[in-house]
Amino acid sequence: MPRKAQPRRMPGTPETRTVILRAAEHIFAERGLAGARIDAIAAAAGVNKALIYYYFKSKDALYLAVVEEHMKEFSRQALELLAGDESVPDKVLGYVSLHFDFIAARTDYPRLFQRFMMSGDRPFMRVRQKYFSPVARKFQQVIEQGIRSGELCASDSAHTAISLVALTVFYFSAAPVLEASGIIDDPY
Repeated sequence: MPRKAQPRRMPGTPETRTVILRAAEHIFAERGLAGARIDAIAAAAGVNKALIYYYFKSKDALYLAVVEEHMKEFSRQALELLAGDESVPDKVLGYVSLHFDFIAARTDYPRLFQRFMMSGDRPFMRVRQKYFSPVARKFQQVIEQGIRSGELCASDSAHTAISLVALTVFYFSAAPVLEASGIIDDPY
């Protein structure tokens, strides 16, 4: 469904950049990087195309900025939680809850994230390395700590981390099918 055009914005303000990012997020999630058009993003944001290029060098750079904004915030919250003083089971449950709530609060994020993860382009790989690697390593370390201390059952820590993340991601990836088949109501 097309978004209503927003009032024209002035260049050079943080609000303008944020409005562009929100409009781009929705269009990228809906159409993917290849299908998204700068004209459509500009119309949805209420700006002209030149203003988008004022903030972002290219459509790829805009896409990366949209995804990186989410990844940076999740990484910050996750690393803070995983470094806390809680017990290992509380950290693991807290991480799963944080991950679920983070995605649930961002309705375009699951599609955006899925498209991003499937891309093998070098700039995308760098962003994944920058934000996912530290969180994945820390989450796996927490699980290993719990196994050593006996707070968690013996398991392969990498597989455990992957399985816990997959449970959350699957819910949102499958939500359209589950909703259409009447298994769940509105997933958000």
